[in-house]
Amino acid sequence: MAEDTLVEGNDLIWENTVEKETKPVAVMFYSPTCAFCHQMESFFKIFAQEFKDSVIFVRINIMANQWTAERYGVRSTPTFKFFCNGKPVQEMVGAVYPALLKKMIDEVLVHGKECAKNSTTINYDITGYG
Repeated sequence: MAEDTLVEGNDLIWENTVEKETKPVAVMFYSPTCAFCHQMESFFKIFAQEFKDSVIFVRINIMANQWTAERYGVRSTPTFKFFCNGKPVQEMVGAVYPALLKKMIDEVLVHGKECAKNSTTINYDITGYG
């Protein structure tokens, strides 16, 4: 049931799934060997089902998708990032209380678009891979 509401992301679909999405996007950066990721994943799936009409939920394995993890400065797992209009607006790192994660989702729904509108656009044409 929750599997239908949770997108398994990767470097190839990242742009269309997260950066060009008009709805807010909640992303869980994880690694398969991370015990805290396994602990948080069940809550992330529950929230994906609960907020399925207003938020896109994506999880991405940083071991298989290092480019995206590096691009957004993910250094540990789990890392939760929230995007509005393709821009990161909030972040939470580690095995956090599920209530805090839910509160952050609620806050992004209320303030995320305004925050994204007032933030600086990132020029993705410039990379360190030249």
